[in-house]
Amino acid sequence: MIKYLVSLLLIISVIACNNEQNQQSDDGFGSGDDFTVPDSILNQEEAPLEVSEDAMDDIIENVSSPVEMASLLKDEGVKFNYKLLSPTDNADNYNSNFKQALNLGILGADLGYLNMYNKTTSVIDYITAIKSLSDNLMIGQFFDFATLKRLATNSENIDSLMYISVSSFDKMDSYLRENNRSNISTLLVTGVWVEGLYLATQVAKDTKIDKINERIGEQKMALNDILIIVDNYKSDKNFYKLSESLTKLKDAFKNVKITYEAGESEMKEVNGVLTIVQNDKSIVTITDEDLAKIIETTKEVRNEIIRL
Repeated sequence: MIKYLVSLLLIISVIACNNEQNQQSDDGFGSGDDFTVPDSILNQEEAPLEVSEDAMDDIIENVSSPVEMASLLKDEGVKFNYKLLSPTDNADNYNSNFKQALNLGILGADLGYLNMYNKTTSVIDYITAIKSLSDNLMIGQFFDFATLKRLATNSENIDSLMYISVSSFDKMDSYLRENNRSNISTLLVTGVWVEGLYLATQVAKDTKIDKINERIGEQKMALNDILIIVDNYKSDKNFYKLSESLTKLKDAFKNVKITYEAGESEMKEVNGVLTIVQNDKSIVTITDEDLAKIIETTKEVRNEIIRL
């Protein structure tokens, strides 16, 4: 009888734990749970890549940098808006590598936005949060916290601050991909891209700037590439949920038309070398209705990522 009761209690405990885990996973990708497929086997025979490592490298390198979208916003005369940034208070409360990697990308894009607008008084909070997340992911050695903190106290060093910030993220990404941790690299890049799109779409909601709207439309191609590398890890339930969210965003982009107009080639000197430059032009057609869908869906995806 005692053995029966003990066995029954063990069964009830297991069921309760499983139910709790399922409830946590229903809260969104990466909430209270980590990779369901071990990182160590994601790129081995047990989980073969659907695309080659070289193809993944090309895709990752072609996605916008942490400062690219912020640079466009500033060039178009858009005023800085602190309310658009992800709160740094959340950083210490992301309890899985999945959430930490995604939000490292989010905060990296925010840091680029702050640097671009020379908001050095807020930079320290962001580099502190980024340092915390990168240490948790065991890539903090590539983030020069001491130098960045020193540069952030002097607005005259903004160019150096921006260079080291971007360089740190590039080094993290390269290290991850070279050390069989491309899943983390994929999340980092996805976070950067989502936040860049979020900043642009929130600006587009309140402005009528054709160049920004066109750049948003162009992200249809980047999203297709990101989905390729995210879907490479869909055997993991968190990646599967992330793919579902990004697929909803892809659906919002479905009516955006991108065509290419061939331009005349010309010779230009690039770093002391004569180079043939192709002047092809992309033409983006995006309606107000499509833009509204993209704005709303981007907000949903981004807020799901930063939610605790």
